[in-house]
Amino acid sequence: MGAPSPSGRGAGGEGNGIAKMPVTETDAGPTNPVAAVAPVIALLGRPNVGKSTLFNRLTKTRAAIVADVAGLTRDRQYGHAAIAGKSFIVIDTGGLSIAAAEDIDALTQQQSFQAAEEADLILFIVDGRQGPNAEDDHLARRLRRMNKPVLLLVNKTDAINPDTAVADCYQLGQGDPLPIAAAHGRGLARLASELNRRFPAAPPAAADTDDDGMTLAVVGRPNTGKSTLINKWLGAERQIVFDCPGTTRDSVFIPFRRHDTDITLVDTAGVRRRARVGETVEKFSVVKTLQAIDRANAVVLLLDGREGVVEQDATLLGNILQRGRALVIAVNKWDRLPAAQRATVKRQLEVKLSFCDFAPVCFISALHGTGVSEALDLAADAYRAAYRRFTTAELNRLLQEILTEHQPPPTRGRAPKLRYMHQGGCNPPRFIIHGNSVENVACNYRRFLANRLRRALRLTGAPIQLEFKNSDNPYQ
Repeated sequence: MGAPSPSGRGAGGEGNGIAKMPVTETDAGPTNPVAAVAPVIALLGRPNVGKSTLFNRLTKTRAAIVADVAGLTRDRQYGHAAIAGKSFIVIDTGGLSIAAAEDIDALTQQQSFQAAEEADLILFIVDGRQGPNAEDDHLARRLRRMNKPVLLLVNKTDAINPDTAVADCYQLGQGDPLPIAAAHGRGLARLASELNRRFPAAPPAAADTDDDGMTLAVVGRPNTGKSTLINKWLGAERQIVFDCPGTTRDSVFIPFRRHDTDITLVDTAGVRRRARVGETVEKFSVVKTLQAIDRANAVVLLLDGREGVVEQDATLLGNILQRGRALVIAVNKWDRLPAAQRATVKRQLEVKLSFCDFAPVCFISALHGTGVSEALDLAADAYRAAYRRFTTAELNRLLQEILTEHQPPPTRGRAPKLRYMHQGGCNPPRFIIHGNSVENVACNYRRFLANRLRRALRLTGAPIQLEFKNSDNPYQ
């Protein structure tokens, strides 16, 4: 990150309308947190027991590679999961083996146990077809020494007698085993029930109220200037700033007031590609950043203008969109770029981040204060948009205007009929559209609808969710 501001004023003083105030925090976090942090679940087991299959099931993604080959997963994979109406962070790990030598297998084992240290619960997975073996017994003893909560899962029980498979696993001494078949989704309802019992106070997937004010997380890769930006907003050298990646190691919550509005700023650790994450403390920072995104109701994704848009920026953006958070993209260090490089970065934003064109983009210099007030204004606008509510009459008038302009095209010979719309929730704004043959609404028409709604309702910065339901016309 850039060097500290040479003066104590910074851009957060009188010039940008950001009030200075003393900052206080406690070990419990901010005074107005949105919700408690999401619990962390780590999947551990020997190679090829189905950890990645279960990870994909829980996160409802295909982020983890799955094949009938041992040792595919080596780096850790992080993902969000909504289970029994609660939010969790799930970590997929590489297979653990007794014979791990001083090579890549040893590094994989080290990463897996570091994931176990981060976790609030370890899901210890055993192959039900093969039954427990010496490696499972070795891992069970290692987990007992860690003194962590463990839930034993017996996977691949779809083609065998699950009672027999479970009986063989009591010898591992990890309590009552739970039979599942991750590939087919069997037993996951019982798993969800068990997680619900163990984490009764886990936070919901998204808050639907803004009573506590805006919680704004600043995320990005290391050394993009996150702490410098927050210092400018605060008008004080509150966060340590040093020109070295990894200066910030944990998420720091900082309450302050601006224009008589309560805001909680969250300074997060930089997240880089897993292959470059070396230190144990930095691996913990990845979880803290994902939890900060989960707790926030608005996010500023900070990019380094000198490096443009890179793969890790898109990965972080995917996590933000998965959580449905209001979003602003800020490109930092803009003052240092020549005109030709600025044009290149703008083209990269249009091409590589076209899937989130709802998010406003601003170009700033956190070190000198250029554009930092605009970035905070855009974040506040996006936050307000995420919580706006609309009457059903207003939405139906708008829907009729859109249908007059452009009807949904027929798909497979059937034309969808959209009849009425109402709002289903906030943060992110969710709209439920009823009609006939709505399953035939094409993807490009769904994007057209979302864009028209965003423009008409002024929802810039808020990701819109559309839900289509087949139903009878209530006005007939």
